[in-house]
Amino acid sequence: MTAMLHTRTRPDTAETTARLHIIAAGMYTTIQDSGRPGLAHLGIGACGPADRGAAALANRLVGNPEGTAVLENLLGGLSFTATVPRYVSVTGAAAEVRVDGRIVAEPQRLYLRAGQRISVARPTLGLRVCVAVAGGVAGARVFSSCATDSLSGLGPAPVRAGDTLELGVPVADPPYARLELIGRSLPTGVIDLGFHWGPRHYMFTEADTRALISTVWSVGVDSNRVGVRLSGPPLYIGAVHMPSEGMPLGAIQVPPSGEPIVFLADHPVTGGYPVIGVVTESDLDLLAQAPPGSRVSFSPLAGT
Repeated sequence: MTAMLHTRTRPDTAETTARLHIIAAGMYTTIQDSGRPGLAHLGIGACGPADRGAAALANRLVGNPEGTAVLENLLGGLSFTATVPRYVSVTGAAAEVRVDGRIVAEPQRLYLRAGQRISVARPTLGLRVCVAVAGGVAGARVFSSCATDSLSGLGPAPVRAGDTLELGVPVADPPYARLELIGRSLPTGVIDLGFHWGPRHYMFTEADTRALISTVWSVGVDSNRVGVRLSGPPLYIGAVHMPSEGMPLGAIQVPPSGEPIVFLADHPVTGGYPVIGVVTESDLDLLAQAPPGSRVSFSPLAGT
């Protein structure tokens, strides 16, 4: 199979020869940058990293501007080499990282020499690993973004073994930081999600709004970058007749089954089922790291 090459307009500099060679891509690895915000009126979702905090941290640690394209990997199994020496950061889910077979003590930031092989194992905690490389990954841009949208199909195809990905030019040296102080702890018990009520919570009975916040929900196996499906005692919405309306990131939508869906990065821009509340973006990062079977609760924020 011919290796796929993601390209972009390249400046006249020797750094444009910098590339990543993908040896193994794992279950599902995509390129994600800041996405396509502000285009919902055209039917185009924002997309971007599922765990935005992990992507922002990874970019910051290698000196990239926020929103630079990274690799988002599901459940490890990612392995690659670079043709030039670069700083690399691995954040998000807790996973063992090796360089040429040796375990890396601090994978949040490491210096990868040309030709060295970096490998990311299956996470021991969390679901998605974010990998940033100094200069960023250069992918084919669609509507000014090289983010892969799993719902619409916009952006580059998911990364495959044998792909060659171009790297951009580093713009800054990595900042000094005490790496042991920058990590974010992932929850090991029930993941408590802060949310705001509305816009359609009035369509539910008081018993159901109480049930939403008193139930410990379970993450379903059919969850993905579009949304996290939760299982538990169903809420009752009866016969709903409402026109489709805009769907925000973090929307807690309740379909006829009565079991909530929380929308993630690749969510649809419209929907016809009521939204009982909206989860905060910071807590969405935690939910994006929740594997099937994880337990989730909802806590309404003051003033909502």
